[in-house]
Amino acid sequence: MGKKSAPPKQASNEARAVLRMLRISPQKLNLIAQSIRGLPADRALNELQFSPKRHAADVRKALQSAIANAENNHNLDIDSLVVAEAHVGKNLVMKRIRARARGRAARIMKPFSQLTIVLRDTSQEVEEWKAA
Repeated sequence: MGKKSAPPKQASNEARAVLRMLRISPQKLNLIAQSIRGLPADRALNELQFSPKRHAADVRKALQSAIANAENNHNLDIDSLVVAEAHVGKNLVMKRIRARARGRAARIMKPFSQLTIVLRDTSQEVEEWKAA
């Protein structure tokens, strides 16, 4: 007589990957996420491959994980995947102190971020649209 299982967090034509505890400010990470939103998965991988941003490699790794989740866990066609969502959230903030003049101190904030990438299979939507 246990609890009922929770409903799935995404639709049947979606797959996601979450990158947690990435040592970059959310504002900077959002610039990278913004560059791949709405792109097809293969084009988004190319965009991240040649991006000059330092954490683009970490975002690329998360995108590859989402593609692998779509293929293995949800049996989706990887050629028709699109980056439906790439949203950034705040995470832990390490607080450090820097010594200043006259015995005072200044705070140094070292923020961490969390990135969620949701891929959507668009082949089913196109077929439904053509059928209607």
